[in-house]
Amino acid sequence: MRPVTLPTSPFPGLITDARIRAAYAEGAGIYRMVPAAVALPRGVEELQRLVRWAADTGTPLVPRGSGSGMPGGGVGRGVIADLSQGFHWVAPDWPHRTVWVGASVTWAQVSDAARPFGLRLAPDPSSGAFATSGGMIATNAAGPRSVRCGSVRAWVDAVEIVEADGTARRVTRAEGRGEKFALAPDQVRLVTARFPKTRKSSSGYALDRYAESEDELDLLVGSEGTLALVTAVQWRLEPIPPDVAGAALGFGSVDALAQAVPYLVALNPSAVELLDRTLLALVRADGTELPAGLEGLLLVEFERDTAAAARGVVGDAVRGLKQSTVHVETAVDRRALEQLWSVRKLASPALARLPPTRRSLQVVEDGCVPIERLGAYITGIRAAADGCGVPVALFGHAGDGHVHVNALPDTTAPGWRERLAGLFAAVTELLVGLGGTPSGEHGDGRLRAGLLERFYGPEVMTLFREVKRAYDPRSILNPGVILPAADWAPLADLKVGPDAAPIPDDIAARLREIEQTAGWATPKLELARSSSP
Repeated sequence: MRPVTLPTSPFPGLITDARIRAAYAEGAGIYRMVPAAVALPRGVEELQRLVRWAADTGTPLVPRGSGSGMPGGGVGRGVIADLSQGFHWVAPDWPHRTVWVGASVTWAQVSDAARPFGLRLAPDPSSGAFATSGGMIATNAAGPRSVRCGSVRAWVDAVEIVEADGTARRVTRAEGRGEKFALAPDQVRLVTARFPKTRKSSSGYALDRYAESEDELDLLVGSEGTLALVTAVQWRLEPIPPDVAGAALGFGSVDALAQAVPYLVALNPSAVELLDRTLLALVRADGTELPAGLEGLLLVEFERDTAAAARGVVGDAVRGLKQSTVHVETAVDRRALEQLWSVRKLASPALARLPPTRRSLQVVEDGCVPIERLGAYITGIRAAADGCGVPVALFGHAGDGHVHVNALPDTTAPGWRERLAGLFAAVTELLVGLGGTPSGEHGDGRLRAGLLERFYGPEVMTLFREVKRAYDPRSILNPGVILPAADWAPLADLKVGPDAAPIPDDIAARLREIEQTAGWATPKLELARSSSP
């Protein structure tokens, strides 16, 4: 990706300080790209002025929330538009189970406000403590509970946006087809034929959903800041179920685990989470007691209207899988279930405590396949990792056929980048062959943009480009995301290795600390200033 040169008369208020630019050079994921400048609009009018300036000058804008996105959609060499410091307001309508919030309000803050009224925002991304509402809209975020409630798209009633020409408007569900882009009947048939048949997807533009609903909101959700910038969201909430119970089910083979998933999904669980043996090995190293010989563990949660119903369905799950499980633990109330699921929460700390020579690099972290092909996907990832010589840790949302992969290479070993590239290529081939999608909930970002033609074909990619032109004809909003840049190179601009862009050592250390502790809510201005010599 080429450097961006600012116009001779830059936008007033742009921050070009080298330390602050360095603080925005990384997010979650694998990349380090030092931006040309940073802007921190505090409200809609300031953002409109910034976008109009960018449109007039052809300057690329990179919208960013907390910076926790994995595939590089929140980093770039243009001007970072940090939307995490303004847009922080909450306007509830609890009787109608909705709430308007500014784009920087996190999932946790929505949930904390709604909980006293017996309500919640059903999708629960694992990053919910710092995932902003705008960021969740951008990626069509999901989480463990998506097996029952789906991704956030289903829970959005309206958004307020600033478009690529600086126009601000509100888009409300069911107001009719969007005026900017429409699909002809033959294009609807093409989309129906070409889109992956997975339970969820955050890849490409959601033309499959748009073809069904003719609702512009479905096109904007998941567009990763490439069509418009979200400034506010109206969330639809649901009552918190009164009772919950669950189980941890261990399996001695991948086939047995994979065959259990459709049975469990048929029981209407709220979550079916996977901890593969590759991740269990890391957790055991931290002293957690788990039986030997497990190929994988499924953590299952059932939410019901009564305690008896919750306990009853756990009994159904255990009895139905009695012949295939080698380890069973059950929990019949919230406290016991939290204890049972504590092993899931140990995954991130275990990865954070890797030796300094090993890094967790999310290069194939978001693939999703039809659930009947989950076993083949897990087995294929393991084989690809072994063949490339890259250790991995697998976990994810088994009920959706969705697997997160953390590659754990030794970045001091010769050839580690080539082996990582081999894993990227092998898992892409595997996903294509299994009818999967490269992104279940994180988005394509810069990392996967150049893969999309493999999954959708050239005709659908032409439609994606038409969508982009309709909304952003000058391509100033997050260029290189979803639609690849001409010089797309997925494993260039890494945050590790001798070729990483130079930034001050103290800021690099602080960014590493944020990565290890998931401290994405830390304002980046504070990071740069508190690190000053």
